[in-house]
Amino acid sequence: MSRFFIALLPPKEIQDYANEVKQYFIDKYASRGAQNSPPHITLQSPFKMVDQNLTLLESSLKNFAENRQSVPIILINFAAFVPRVIYIDVVKTQALLSLQADLMTDVENNLGFVDKVDQSRPFTPHLTVAFRDLAKQNFHAAWPEFKERQLYFEFTATYLTLLVHDGKRWNIKSEFSFSSSIQNH
Repeated sequence: MSRFFIALLPPKEIQDYANEVKQYFIDKYASRGAQNSPPHITLQSPFKMVDQNLTLLESSLKNFAENRQSVPIILINFAAFVPRVIYIDVVKTQALLSLQADLMTDVENNLGFVDKVDQSRPFTPHLTVAFRDLAKQNFHAAWPEFKERQLYFEFTATYLTLLVHDGKRWNIKSEFSFSSSIQNH
């Protein structure tokens, strides 16, 4: 039995920026939980699956991605899930919302996997920089510093990423390219 989740990963330069912010939270606020995975936007929360079904999962994700177009992503400023998580905010575009909803439906239909918690709350795309291990007092110290900070990145997500947990951290297991690129606007 392994734990997996499905996400969009930004390009290296955005990952490098996010990792610098994560390191700042480690150094200044003793929050290291966000370092347990590469910077990402979660589409399907962590789930457990028997390892024998990995081939089925990967072929299902490959088929799903091949029928999707690349998705433009906009990261803007910081936001929070008070009082523990600080993240880089992701603009909720129709393309991103559709991708996530379609993926959830696809996973449910093809793999029989349903996450009742995910289905009961609205999708809030985000890129975590300070995780739930951020103490409440440190959150209240850090949030005023980050809530006014300006940030803007744009990129095109051209593939889905399947991550697997090795007992300590999340690692990239496989990537699934979308069928076609969007046209530049």
